[in-house]
Amino acid sequence: MSKAKNADEFIARQRQAIAQNPECGNSHYNLAVALMGQKKYDEAEQHLHEAIECSPGLAEAFVALGGISLQRGDLDGCLAYNRSAVKIRPGFSEGWGNIGFIELQKGNIDEAIKALEKATTFNFRYVQAFANLANAYLIKGMIDESIKANLKALKLHPEFAPAHHNLAIAYLEKGETKAAIEHCDRALSLGYNVPAEILKEIEQLKKS
Repeated sequence: MSKAKNADEFIARQRQAIAQNPECGNSHYNLAVALMGQKKYDEAEQHLHEAIECSPGLAEAFVALGGISLQRGDLDGCLAYNRSAVKIRPGFSEGWGNIGFIELQKGNIDEAIKALEKATTFNFRYVQAFANLANAYLIKGMIDESIKANLKALKLHPEFAPAHHNLAIAYLEKGETKAAIEHCDRALSLGYNVPAEILKEIEQLKKS
């Protein structure tokens, strides 16, 4: 059975469940997530609000609303929804990871680090949060911490190209040429778009 047919059938089942029990927050949430998969964001948003109305403790619905806000380029909206999610469920790593990512985008590095440290504490297998945390540490000049966070990301996912790229920069900062070249080459081999100035620096190191 094709993926699209599966999705359509799933959507039909959720609509049926809602028709039978309009107060079921989970059915509204499941339908919204499926609609988001089909890029039907307006209808998905409607059902997410209904999900929250039926189940005010559904932190995942707030995170999904944040995803829709991000899709529309509304960083503040995304931040607000994820803050609501972690208010309801303080140990919700995905909410903290998203807050950290948005704070990083907004240039609020200290806030990003705080949120991402929480995300990785609550979920020590959260690869993207480790990579974003490593990036925030790097911007802050906390090179050793950045290296540690990147290595944790790679332990979870050895082919995670952004972590190799971040490590190349961190090792360049430390003057550890061999490691910098190694991770830059790895990032490139995984298809990562390494910035030209980093490539230039690495090429010069290879020649010296």
